[in-house]
Amino acid sequence: MRSKFDNQLKELNDALVFLGSECEDCLTYAMQALVTGQKEMIERAMECEKNTDVKKREIQAMCMRLLQQQQPVAGDLRVISAALRMIIDMERIGDQGSDIAEISNHIDFTKNEYNKLITQMADITIKMLNTAVSSFVRRDTELAATVEKMDDEVDELFLKEKNILVDMMGSGEKTDRKTAEQTLEVLMIAKYFERIGDHTVNIAHSVKTMLNDGKTA
Repeated sequence: MRSKFDNQLKELNDALVFLGSECEDCLTYAMQALVTGQKEMIERAMECEKNTDVKKREIQAMCMRLLQQQQPVAGDLRVISAALRMIIDMERIGDQGSDIAEISNHIDFTKNEYNKLITQMADITIKMLNTAVSSFVRRDTELAATVEKMDDEVDELFLKEKNILVDMMGSGEKTDRKTAEQTLEVLMIAKYFERIGDHTVNIAHSVKTMLNDGKTA
């Protein structure tokens, strides 16, 4: 019976890894949609977001079966609880990646001089997500802790980007309606990546709580 339960826990790990990978792909395609303007990248980001919704529901059902059909001990319950918290943040990351891709329909990001900071934010958040999921799979609190440090970089980049955009809007230069609208869209994209960083920190916190509670139990 326990071996069957352990196999199901492994399936849960694998499902979380897959969900994390779909979220990473969603962000990658969204950024490619911005940089290249290719409609295909938008469609791929949207497809990944749909996949994250499906996988989230599958993981929820998997966790419910583990709770109802097996007799999990305290350590198992911490793992299942962490997984249920993590998938909520992962789904939101997928949603925000899809939103970024959709915004790329309305702006010409390739001609903006301020896209470098957003590209850096995207690179860091994708790395954060990969690290957070890896910390769950490896049961590694130190790895989870590095996610928070990376989030500090994302927050700093967001503030720089916001200041650039606000200064541009307030300088009296390039303030025609179309440019103003695109500037606001770019600020929204930056905010999405800042929020994605926050959701990834939440994932890392879930891992740390799972592991630290186990030490104090």
